[in-house]
Amino acid sequence: MNTLDGDHIAASACENCATPLQGHYCHQCGQHAHNPLNSFVHAIEEVFESFWHLDGRIVRTLRDLLVPGRLAARFLGGHRAPYIPPLRLFVILSVLTFFVAQFAIHFSSPDGGFDLSRPVARGEVGEYAGDASVAAVEQHRDRQLAELQRALDQQPAVPGVGKALQIGMARTRALAQARIAQLDPGHAAPASEQAPAQDAVTEATPVEQMTGNLFDHNGKAWDEHTNPVTFDALPGFANRWLNHKIARAQGNVHRYSQDLEAFKEALIGAVPTALFLLVPVFALLLKLFYLGSGRGYLEHLVVGLYSHAFMVLTLLAIFLLRICGAALAMHAPWTGVVTGLAEGLLWLWLPVYLWWMQWRVYGKAWWLTSIKYLVIGNLYLVLVAFAALLPVISSFIH
Repeated sequence: MNTLDGDHIAASACENCATPLQGHYCHQCGQHAHNPLNSFVHAIEEVFESFWHLDGRIVRTLRDLLVPGRLAARFLGGHRAPYIPPLRLFVILSVLTFFVAQFAIHFSSPDGGFDLSRPVARGEVGEYAGDASVAAVEQHRDRQLAELQRALDQQPAVPGVGKALQIGMARTRALAQARIAQLDPGHAAPASEQAPAQDAVTEATPVEQMTGNLFDHNGKAWDEHTNPVTFDALPGFANRWLNHKIARAQGNVHRYSQDLEAFKEALIGAVPTALFLLVPVFALLLKLFYLGSGRGYLEHLVVGLYSHAFMVLTLLAIFLLRICGAALAMHAPWTGVVTGLAEGLLWLWLPVYLWWMQWRVYGKAWWLTSIKYLVIGNLYLVLVAFAALLPVISSFIH
């Protein structure tokens, strides 16, 4: 045994590879000479040492990532030790971003208000529970109806939007009338509102309204056994498999229409995988458009990983702004304007950042970089749209 410092006694050979030690670390495998299991104090020291070492790399990596092209240029220039590797950085940021997305994205009303994805339950009054008088409920209801009517008047030509808004108006009336009945059981609803309120209770959800016709076949409702879809060119087992998938999709449409949050979780869970698969495709596009740059495919992959890392970092910032904005808006409504402006600036900065990064890494003229950036960007947007559609389809048929 020999002493490597005044306080610790260490073995004369490395416990991992048996190489004779000449200092605090084994020069063969790099393991520390001290066994942290022999000293609680040293174990705590090692934990903090590892933490600060990792923290320093994180700070340096994120700091340089925020400057367009700096991190990629330095990493490709050989400065790899001070930074987190690009693949690890992208994976960490993706996991963190889409974890936060679960709390930032809501497909139904997060405040207990009316939710178009389900019918009105008996005794349910939604956001009208806080109204203490019939007059307050009526004023609240009229404001909600006015907002929905404005949206209905300005709706784009998208199939199903108008129907969804009409169901939302009927649901608003039903919730308001339910609260009025609690406050004043003798108060009768106007005749003009009784029928829509009943429709809100019994009618199919908007998702089912918009997708129901997708499952019609031969002029009547599709059925896996009595009215299946068949293609003469396909063998029997293929037609059975196809109809089985249609049955799964029909069941999932109904399930997701009743619980849009479940659809959100399925979608958010599938997006990171699709995004991860797009990175090597993006690198291939860079390789094709920069054939004369002298860089190999793996170098273009580094650029692609850092580009996507910044994209998911931007999404993370936007999601955090939405969470903070929703929390602050309850106490200071004006903060919604600030967070909304910040989100808009982030969306505007993202394409500028990516252009700047491409120009800095490849060093081409700004006009040539702009042309290549626009072509690559448009091709990539098509791929993103296709990749975004696949998780949606997958969530319905599985």
